Amino acid sequence: MKILIYGAGVIGSLYAALLSEAGYNVSVYARGKRLESLRNNGLLYKKNNRIKTANVSVVSTFRCDDLYDFVFLTVRENQLLAALEELKDNVSPTIVTMVNSLDTYDAWEAICGKGRILPAFPGAGGGFENDVLDAALTPWIIQPTTMGRTDGREKKLKAIFKKANIPCQIVEDMHAWQICHLGMVVPIADAYYESNDPKHCGSDYRLMKATAGRIKDNFQRISAGGIKLSPAKMNCFKVLPIPLVALLLGFVFRSRFGDRFMYQHSMKAPDEMKILNEQFYSYLETPK
Repeated sequence: MKILIYGAGVIGSLYAALLSEAGYNVSVYARGKRLESLRNNGLLYKKNNRIKTANVSVVSTFRCDDLYDFVFLTVRENQLLAALEELKDNVSPTIVTMVNSLDTYDAWEAICGKGRILPAFPGAGGGFENDVLDAALTPWIIQPTTMGRTDGREKKLKAIFKKANIPCQIVEDMHAWQICHLGMVVPIADAYYESNDPKHCGSDYRLMKATAGRIKDNFQRISAGGIKLSPAKMNCFKVLPIPLVALLLGFVFRSRFGDRFMYQHSMKAPDEMKILNEQFYSYLETPK
C-alpha cells in the first residue's frame, strides 16, 4: 500500500506519521522551508512526551507514472485548484480531498479526471514547535475523520484508518456535511478575529452570545434550504436557547481542546477562513 501526502502542514504531517506507524509506505510531498526542514531533520512529531521521527519518504516532485493507492490532498482551500492541476496527469486513481470547501466535487473532477475524488475532512489539529509537530486527532464523539460514500473505495480507506487507529466515519452526503461544518466553524473563527484578545475571547460572554446566535441562525437557514443537518447532533443548535449555547461555547473556547483545535487553526489561516466566510454566506443567500 503506497500513500502520498500532498502537503506537509499540520494535518498532512500528522496523518503521515500515523499511517507510517501502522506500517504503510508513506511519502510526503513538500515545498519551501518545510521541504528543507524535512530533508534536514525528518518528520519530527511529539508522542507521549517524546519526540519521534516518522518513517516516511520526502519528495519535492512526482512523475505522471508515480502510482499511489491513495493521494491525500491536505492543503488549504485557496491552494486546492492548483494542487488538482498538478495532480491531473498523475496515474494514481484516488485523490482524498481533506479540504474545507463548498465546491461541488464534479467541479474538481473536471480538473483531475472523473471518478478520482474521494471527498473527506480531517479530524485533527495542533501546530509546530521548532519544526516538531505537536498535534492530535479530535475525539471521535466530536469529529472523527469523515469521508463521503462513493463507489466502495471509502470502505478500503476506512480499513486503512482503522489499522492506524484513526477514528473515522462515512456519511451519505459529504457536501451537506461540509456545509454544516462551515455553519459552525465560520462563526467560531469570526469570534477570534473580532476579539481584542483572541486567546481569551471565550471569557467575553457578549461575544459568545453573538457567536451562539450566528451558529443557530446558520443551522436554521441551512435546514430551511432543504439540507438535512449532518451530523444529526447539529440539530441541537436549532433548539437550544442562545444563552445556554453561549455558556457552552465559552467553556470550549477556554479549554485545551479549544486552543488546539479551534484557536490555532483560526489564527494560522485567516486568509482561508475569510474566503470560506464569503463562500458560506454567499451560499446561504443564493436561492435554492
